[in-house]
Order: sequence, then C-alpha cells, then structure tokens
Amino acid sequence: MKYEIVIGLETHVELATESKIFCSCGGHSNHGEPNDCVCPACCGMPGMLPVTNKHVVELAVMAGLMLNCEINRCTTFDKKSYYYPDLPCAYQITQWFHPICTNGLVEVETKNGISKIGIKQIHMEEDAGKLVHDDWSDTTLVDFNRTSVPLIEIVSRPDFRSAEEVLAYLEKLKSIFRFANISECEEGAMRCDVNISIRPEGSTELGVRTEIKNMSSLSSIERAIKYETARHMDALERQTEVLVQETRRWDDIKGKTFSMRNKETAADYRYFPDPNLMPIVIDDEWLAKIKADMPASPEEKAAEYRELGVSDKEIELLISKRNLCDLFDALRGKGCAVADIVSWILTECAGVLRKKGQVLDELRISADKLARIIAMTSSNEITRGAGRKILVAVLDNDVDPDKFCEENNLAAQGDESLINDVVKKVIAENEAAVKDYLGGKTKAFQALFGGCMKQLRGNGDPAIIRTQLENELAKLG
Repeated sequence: MKYEIVIGLETHVELATESKIFCSCGGHSNHGEPNDCVCPACCGMPGMLPVTNKHVVELAVMAGLMLNCEINRCTTFDKKSYYYPDLPCAYQITQWFHPICTNGLVEVETKNGISKIGIKQIHMEEDAGKLVHDDWSDTTLVDFNRTSVPLIEIVSRPDFRSAEEVLAYLEKLKSIFRFANISECEEGAMRCDVNISIRPEGSTELGVRTEIKNMSSLSSIERAIKYETARHMDALERQTEVLVQETRRWDDIKGKTFSMRNKETAADYRYFPDPNLMPIVIDDEWLAKIKADMPASPEEKAAEYRELGVSDKEIELLISKRNLCDLFDALRGKGCAVADIVSWILTECAGVLRKKGQVLDELRISADKLARIIAMTSSNEITRGAGRKILVAVLDNDVDPDKFCEENNLAAQGDESLINDVVKKVIAENEAAVKDYLGGKTKAFQALFGGCMKQLRGNGDPAIIRTQLENELAKLG
C-alpha cells in the first residue's frame, strides 16, 4: 500500500529585542553567566506584574504581514498551566483565544514544484528557562536567563508532504526574518516542533500523530522526519507496535526518536485569560507605522537588483544578509556604479575577510569610507591594488582612506616621463612577451602591463601605462 506523509510545524522564533517580553531584563543575546539576567518579574517572584514590550508586538505584526497573515486588531494574552522546573510561575504567558496573526500563506519551491503552506496562526509568548544536565554529578541545574525572552510561534497547517518541503519552508522563514531584522534565527533562536503522521494515499483522514519536540538543526529535522515516517509505516504494515498520540524526542547520535510523554491536549493546559495583561488594540495609525517601517522582502530586493543587471548568483549572496543589502543601497545612494559595488563587496571585502577567517556576515564598514575607496579607484587616483591596501586598513583599524593613502604614498603615479622610461625598460627586458604580442597573442600584453605595474610598485596610473605601452609596442610592429 502507498502512504502519504502529513506534517505540520510549530516553529518558535526568538525575537531580536533589547529586552524581554514582560520586563526590562536584557534579551537572550545579553546573557553571560547563568542566572545573571533575571529580575523578580521574570523569575516568578510573588506580587510582580508583567508589562508588555511594545516592540515585541510590532515585530510579531511585521512577521505576520511578511507571511501574508490577517492581523487581529484586538489581541490578548493567556496563561498556559504546566509544571516543569524551568517554568518558575508554573504557567507560561502565551496566546490561545485571540492570537495576533491568523490565516497566512507561504509558498515554497522544491524540485517537485511550488507548494502552498497555510499558516493557522502566529502568537506571541515567553520562553521558558533552560535545564542543564550534568551526568557526571547526576544533577540538573536551572538557568533562568532565557525565561521571558520573547518568542513568536508560527503554527502551520498540516500541508507538508515531504521533508524537502519542510526544509524549504524553514529556510524561507530564516531568510525573511533575518532580512527584516525580526530574528537572528541562529541555532537555538529558531526551534521547531514537528507533528507527523501518515495515511493511505488518497485518504482524507489524518493518522495517529507524533510530535517531535525542540528541533533546531535542519539536518536533524530531515533525519527525524525520515525515521518517524519509516517507524509509522512499519507499525501499520508489519504491526511492529501500536501507534499512540505522543510527544517524542530526537537523539541525534543514535538517529532515533524516543517517547517522552503522551501528547497533551488544550484541556490539559487549562488556558485562561491573563488578568494582569490588558488587551492590545492595534489601531489604524499604529498598523500604518509598522507597515511603513517594514523593509522590502528578499524577493522584492532580488527583483530590484536583477533590473540593475546584477547576476542571479550575486543576488543570492547579497540578499542572504540584510547588512549587505543595506551597504549596497547606501553605496548606490552615494553614486557608485553597480558593477563596482558588487565587485568590492563580494570580491574585495569577501577576500579580506576570508584571510582573517571571517565571512561576509561579519562585514562592518562605513558606506562613506568604502564609497571613497571605490571613487578613488574608478577615477584612477589610486590603483586597484592600492585600493585593496586601504580597504584592509579600514576594516582592521577604521582609518580615513584619504589620510591613509597620503601617509603611505599610495596615490597613482602619473609622471608620464617616468612611466615612459619604465615601459621602455620592461619592453627591453621581455623580448619573448613582446614577440608573442606582435605575433597576435594579446594575452602577452597583460604580462607586459603587469611588469610595468610591478616596476612602479603597484602605484602607476593604469590608463597612462596602457596608453604608453600600446604606443611603444605599435612602434615595434
């Protein structure tokens, strides 16, 4: 019998805020030592009242808009009761009755074509703490730094039919949220609960559902889906076990899932409205401001850059990180040519960072200073090689490009008499290359040009060198 896999995702995304969702403690990225970023409110001390972080609401609305959701103009918080050591209040503040976003849609593309994934809802909630297990001493410690860090949970409809669609969806969420500065989506900042079942092909009834909790690695998610699919099929085809609705955990080393507990239902959590938090009303003015502050989507940026003549491969690199797009746009605003911008960001800056063991994510450079380097190079005030030296100094020590150029004598050598002497010397010392050029081998010209530039220590004016070299070679022809 042929079976169809049915998957739904609950994706928890940590928001990029400076403080937690219901208190002024710093966000997750501010944490250092265990329990050094907690206060009476987020560690559940009696009598402390939560206060909603406005920026969390704005980021949640922005996420909903980017995922084509309807925005609930009146949204409320609820208490979800369960007992666990990392939850100091014995309840989590979340949204159940009136989530902030509903009825969204995301299109994902795989080798099998485009699939439409429905978004049931997006709701805001606080994160729980973290349990740290020490097998050596057989103890478990609790770190409350993560408690009350703001999350949005994106609940999809059971529209996935393969692991490939799941991975494409998660990659798209990462791309959108990173680009919009909604979340860094690094490991731990984006976690996923995978709900999976199988059914006979053509059936409309859902099978017994298993939830795999707290998956953060895409490769682990893919392996867990394939393992669970095989386990469910074996249970149905070979009666190896009786499937029950349950929550399971994934062991990445063993490559298997293991039962944790029976799957809870809404009744088990005893949801009820949080009396300490007033409803949030999103009026027309506030919603308009959020929309005005939204950046273009990665797809919109890609279309814009494509019209400017940027290649698809270059676009893919540029839109992978918001900081690269911001730098690109800033350089365009300063009058730099598109081809020069692409070359200096993706070739020169990437090359310098690579030698330092860094990646383009870590590029931090003033648009004013990079624009000045590009302008000096394109106007032949300096050579490309001199531009690279200035770029290294700017990235390392944030120097002023003009001052560094002057202090290190990097200005292009424009003395035509000196250059002419160098050209004649290089021609005299490279008879074989001259003969090849005169014989029609145009590549030999670059060898001679490079020889002249070497004699001038990389600071010769390229235009003057080229002209004089062409003139002297023409005399020999």
